[in-house]
Amino acid sequence: MRTKEDFAELLRRLHLGPQEQAERLSFLQWSAEDAQRLAAMAGAMDPAQQAFVDQLYDHLQNFATPAALLQSPQTIERLKHSQGSYYQDLWRGQFDEEYVNGRLRIGMIHQQVGLELKWYLGAYRLYLDRMLGELFTGHPQHQLYASLLKAVFFDISLALDTYSAAQHRALEDSEARFARALRGANDGLWDWHVEQDRLYVSERWASMLGISREAIGDASQGWFSRVHPDDLPGLRQAIEAHLQGRTALLHHEYRMRKRDGDYAWVLVRGVAEASGPDQQRMAGSQTDISARKSAEQHLQHAARHDPLTGLANRMRLDEQLQQALLRQGKVGAREAALLFVDLDRFKLINDSLGHAVGDRVLVEVAQRLKACLRPGDELFRFGGDEFVVLLDDLACAGDAERVAQRILDGLHHPLHLDERTLVVNASIGIAPLQERGKPLDALQAADLALYRAKAAGKAQFARYSEELQRAAQHHLDMESAMGQALDNGELELHYQPICQLQQGQVQLAGVEALLRWRSGERLISPLEFIPALEESGEIVRVGDWVLQQACRQVRAWQLAGQSQLRCSVNISSRQLQQASFIPRLIDILQDSGLPPASLILEITESQLMEDTAQTLVSLRELASLGVRLALDDFGTGYCSLGYLKRFPLHILKVDKSFIGGTPADGELSAISRAIIGLGHSLGLEVVAEGVERDAQLDFVRHEGCHYAQGYWFSKPLPGAELQALLGRPGAFAGAVAALPEVFARSSSTLPRSRVQQ
Repeated sequence: MRTKEDFAELLRRLHLGPQEQAERLSFLQWSAEDAQRLAAMAGAMDPAQQAFVDQLYDHLQNFATPAALLQSPQTIERLKHSQGSYYQDLWRGQFDEEYVNGRLRIGMIHQQVGLELKWYLGAYRLYLDRMLGELFTGHPQHQLYASLLKAVFFDISLALDTYSAAQHRALEDSEARFARALRGANDGLWDWHVEQDRLYVSERWASMLGISREAIGDASQGWFSRVHPDDLPGLRQAIEAHLQGRTALLHHEYRMRKRDGDYAWVLVRGVAEASGPDQQRMAGSQTDISARKSAEQHLQHAARHDPLTGLANRMRLDEQLQQALLRQGKVGAREAALLFVDLDRFKLINDSLGHAVGDRVLVEVAQRLKACLRPGDELFRFGGDEFVVLLDDLACAGDAERVAQRILDGLHHPLHLDERTLVVNASIGIAPLQERGKPLDALQAADLALYRAKAAGKAQFARYSEELQRAAQHHLDMESAMGQALDNGELELHYQPICQLQQGQVQLAGVEALLRWRSGERLISPLEFIPALEESGEIVRVGDWVLQQACRQVRAWQLAGQSQLRCSVNISSRQLQQASFIPRLIDILQDSGLPPASLILEITESQLMEDTAQTLVSLRELASLGVRLALDDFGTGYCSLGYLKRFPLHILKVDKSFIGGTPADGELSAISRAIIGLGHSLGLEVVAEGVERDAQLDFVRHEGCHYAQGYWFSKPLPGAELQALLGRPGAFAGAVAALPEVFARSSSTLPRSRVQQ
């Protein structure tokens, strides 16, 4: 029994200090004279008090409850002696701190042994009756006063019972509310006296682990021994931080071992307070949060994994890349690389077979990719039909290429889905995580390498190089500058004559408008800026400008005397696929005054194959307006011959790559001859491009090609220079063999593109 600590706690709760004691004595009207009167009679009352003590314990034996506490003769003698001393102190009248503490100790002991208050009060009534009898023997009112005492003490016992019952009821209600709250919260309670290492845990606390309170014991070792080894240091640090006042309360999550050996996640909360000098106690609750932790782990897994393939996703890739870079920084670390895998023409599977089949293909591809990897390699679904492989611990850079080749080989095997057999290929970009000992943006680098693999023909891999990075930066700079070129007035049109060859005579029939970009003093090659225009979408705005300028210029030349002059303009796929293109073209023709029949729009084979239905509708609408349509670069693409009949074409242009080899190269001559003949048989006008030498001109004229253009006639010229040429008498007129010297022949050529040639 912890009597000393319990008594200190009792004093703290009673608040029975000197001021309180004085107030109580004052209410009883206690005075020094009262103390003197009692002290004067103390010695004379000792025999009577001793006799009363003997009679009292004999009387107590008649009642079951006190008799049960007085079975030992030794106990009775000890209590008689103690009670005799107590009565002697009562008569001395010195109600100081020692006296008060002594009385409180006796009351506490009676409560601890289970002696009810009614027996305590009854003994006082008997004592007073006996003492009054000694003091007032034979007094006529003695018996009356004795009866009054009995009534008063009975009433006191009832009043105290009422106080006690009310307090007990309030305590029960409070405990009931607390118990209901605990059941609702499903929490377990704990109380730990830190210095003495005494631990109390509730039944609910223990039941969370499937064990009894006895299995925990009454020391903290029973608690801490069940904490997961990985979590124990963190729990101890959290407790120590709170005990030292660094945190307002204890709030910590950790795992505890259950009876079956599994671990439950719990949340412990608590506060510490001083329980005495250099003494601290902590108390709080503990909640089973296993369900919440399981849900959090599920959400974390879902956030980092692709729901379709089950592979780690882009978020997880970012985390793993950071860890791999940290490993790369350590001494002795081997090489690491990233593979960026993109399926070739996967959109065709989705468009033709549906997304459900496409999803099944992606799942199968994910399985095949995993089968191609080494132990320790990690596979991620980056998005759509893109996958990323993180290769760690490579012996050399060549190992990454070997893994990439295994992937290409593994994917190429036929894939069977229901009754369908598909062949899936991929392009792969390879990039190291470090370049010359410095971290590299591996994702960007691998993506650049992938772009090169796609451009090189797909179904292959390519490695990253600094040249790729420089080219990408140059392309970005080009796009940025090109976006401002039109507004800055840096774009201009050059015009190349297209001549008609009839019976040895040359006559100007039209011009082809070719776009040029003059940046400062430098004339930038169209091969550099046209791809930037296409990819950025700026080609639509620039293409409209080209049409406006070309139509106005050619109409001005028509009005100046070249009434039959035609204007050829290349248009891009982006322009042709826009629903607003034809209304804009009509506005341009009306604004310039150029007849629709004087405008030739040139398209390429690849444009015919892109979105065929939409392209066919647009071309038929253009033809219905009277605009003429030319198929440019014929023979260089993959266009079916059926397209020549299906689409409303008027002109077929023989690419200069064929004309340039005539007549010396027999195969190129045969191809050129066949294309010219095909055009004639289909009723199409045929234009030979790239005519630069006499022999080439003789060849196309002999084959019946009535139109030609190239450096033999003139290089592309700015409008003002061509204007001066058109003003010369006899320009583009007379025998072929006697063309004016102004048509300077040049062996150098300018590059061509979809918009210019």
